[in-house]
Amino acid sequence: MILGIDHVGLATNDAVGAGVFLAALGMRRTESGVAEDYGVACDFWEYPAVDNSATGAPGCPAIETVCPIRDNSSVSERLAQNLFGLYHIAFRVDDIQSEIDRLRDSGFFIINAHPHDGARSGMRVAFMYAKKPASLVVELVQYQAGREAS
Repeated sequence: MILGIDHVGLATNDAVGAGVFLAALGMRRTESGVAEDYGVACDFWEYPAVDNSATGAPGCPAIETVCPIRDNSSVSERLAQNLFGLYHIAFRVDDIQSEIDRLRDSGFFIINAHPHDGARSGMRVAFMYAKKPASLVVELVQYQAGREAS
């Protein structure tokens, strides 16, 4: 089942420059990592923790900068076409393989038929694509038990 939005990914070849803008928006870098299978380095930016226990509101999704670390990274072709900015929307799930199968049956083009390690510790991810109506890359994210997103 989809539990909510985990983060929004931004493709860039200038993670430092993107960080300057995100910091100006009041966000702070909370985590960094490398997703070797995709050839990218990722920084996760979030707003300072807010106590939402009184309202029951969920925490804010993170912004992830996705920057290539090799020429054949998952974002290299996109950046070569000057397609900087919004890259994907990541949804947190409780059973990633079931969601891959369900979304395939719903017409999504599956990029990863099986989960891969993500940029955060204990994170498993899989990507898919919905050409119509939004030309959107979707990432599914599942964390190991006991590991929640920051």
